[in-house]
Amino acid sequence: MTNEVVLDIETQNTFEDVGGYDHSKLKISVIGVYFFENDEYRAYEEPEFPELWNRLERSGRIIGYNIKGFDFLVMNNYYAGDFLQFPYLDIMDEIAHVLGFRLKLDHVASATVGHGKTGHGLQAVEWWKNGEIDKIKQYCLDDVRITKAVYEYGLKYKALAYEDRAGDRKGIPVNFEPKEVAKPAINLTMPF
Repeated sequence: MTNEVVLDIETQNTFEDVGGYDHSKLKISVIGVYFFENDEYRAYEEPEFPELWNRLERSGRIIGYNIKGFDFLVMNNYYAGDFLQFPYLDIMDEIAHVLGFRLKLDHVASATVGHGKTGHGLQAVEWWKNGEIDKIKQYCLDDVRITKAVYEYGLKYKALAYEDRAGDRKGIPVNFEPKEVAKPAINLTMPF
């Protein structure tokens, strides 16, 4: 776990803004990351992305919530390689595999670690339009903290939780142990 990272992105725009469900038209405002190797939280803006790409390429595994279906697809707009080729753990994907349906991070976090998110992504888009970058960074890093807490709980107890429609707390068995995956032998940020 020493060189794993937890990641979340916020966007400048929404699918409604770009006229449909097209990840290639979304732009990133901030990428929030937690680095286990040095216990560091950091928010990256667009000019800093190349520095982040180098760190992610050296990471052991990228952990997030819906990173396979959202974050990586948008991040690939800025990256010469493909983040889906990196070792990763998508917590939402693992939950959907077990339950057969998807849950929001807020619902899982509230039932699992006792507190949910501090807002929602649409607020971050409004903050972007208002030039309130510090608010976006704080919100994004709060999401990273929540995701990290859910990940660590699942890693330790091999279970997460959610409340069903009747308000009953239900368990979700998970296995967050890293799987052996061969890492690429090349630097993926080198243009070819």
